Amino acid sequence: MITKPKGCHDIYGSEAKKWQYVIKMIDSLMEKYNYEFIRTPIFESSEVFHRGMGESSDVVTKETYDFVDRGERNMTLRPEGTAGIVRSYIENKMYGNMSSPVKLYYNGTMYRYERPQSGRDRELTQFGVELLGSDDPLSDAEVISIPVNLYKMLGLQEVKVKINSLGDAESRNKYREVLKEYFHPHLDELCEDCRERFSKNPLRILDCKVDKDSDILKNAPKTLDYLNEESKIRFDKVKEYLQALEVDYEIDPKLVRGLDYYNHTVFEIEAHVEGFGSNNVLAAGGRYNGLVELLGGPSTPGVGFACGLGRLIMALDLEDIKLPIKEDVEVFVMAVSDTEKNYAATLVQSLRMSGFRVETEYTGRGLKAQFRQADRLNAKYLIILNDEDLAHNELKVKNNKTKEELTLTLDYLLYYLDEVLLEDEDYTIDDSCECSSDDCCGNHHDEEHECCGKEDCHCHHHEEEEE
Repeated sequence: MITKPKGCHDIYGSEAKKWQYVIKMIDSLMEKYNYEFIRTPIFESSEVFHRGMGESSDVVTKETYDFVDRGERNMTLRPEGTAGIVRSYIENKMYGNMSSPVKLYYNGTMYRYERPQSGRDRELTQFGVELLGSDDPLSDAEVISIPVNLYKMLGLQEVKVKINSLGDAESRNKYREVLKEYFHPHLDELCEDCRERFSKNPLRILDCKVDKDSDILKNAPKTLDYLNEESKIRFDKVKEYLQALEVDYEIDPKLVRGLDYYNHTVFEIEAHVEGFGSNNVLAAGGRYNGLVELLGGPSTPGVGFACGLGRLIMALDLEDIKLPIKEDVEVFVMAVSDTEKNYAATLVQSLRMSGFRVETEYTGRGLKAQFRQADRLNAKYLIILNDEDLAHNELKVKNNKTKEELTLTLDYLLYYLDEVLLEDEDYTIDDSCECSSDDCCGNHHDEEHECCGKEDCHCHHHEEEEE
């Protein structure tokens, strides 16, 4: 039997519906933030990632899927989203856009050859944003607020934002020298990778997964102690804007980004979910003012983040958060004879194009078995076709919950379904009502279909629309 590659997953059924729901929520949120969707190739010239991520980074040296194509070109499967988007930004001359800054978001598959474990796969899907063309501290705060608001909208409660500053180039270079001086006497006590990082980029030692709990790393110098005055002021402004956006945060002086083009703000967003273990980081990012220039473009400030969707879905499952996913069909069309099935094909097409979620029979089941299939699909209404009714331009419609059955003319069917399905949607208690009135009925309509009458109540707005 042929099986899927190690570290990859088939996503289908109810799991796929969760993914689709989260992606739709992301699309809706990014529209409100005025970010435009971008799609870049799933593989690029190896130079994009090897230069963009740094030849000494762990991802490039150990985890990228590199290959030579039939044209003898060196290619790499996309391990992350930022470098490819920056390449597109340069190639398509987006920096000439008068509506700067350029605000982009993406979701797509990434590939990293690492040991598969919970929350870490070889094929992963990431959602992320890149804001290019602004060095304003407000843009840092806005980017941080995006995943925070997404997680809140999805229902995650224990979300923590950790931030730090690497400072500008002057501050970072000063800190680099201090780190080298600190780590030099302890090289024999560090892992082999860290000894190699020492000469190439000592900041990456602070990110080491092997030595992370050692006293050497715990007692290492902190970035904030080596910021120059300008960098300190900038970091204070970021914190001020986060407070204005009501984003709670804590400063983590150990938080760094090893890649050379990162500067100033870096951040991670964690979810404290029982059973999540060490994979509790849902999003990470920071400011990368040197990356566009590194890849051959003009000097351009940038800030962004990436979020693993698989890990986010896992967090929602562990928190037992029930997403409002539609698990039913609105109409099931039942037919047995050839005449009925011919008409069913036309009717199903018409109903679907009118906006209804519709299913019908395809396997030759009898009427009794079709009733059971409709129940399995949680069908709200059944349309039962028979030759005699169709000869009189009529059909039977059955409420699958109340079992009430009506005979309708074909011309009236769409109006009837519109009315009853709208009623099913609107006249139900909605605990998510955001009405601020103390005596609000607490839902779009209460059980008696009466509105509390308050001006800012959802029920009141809906009544006005109906009138």
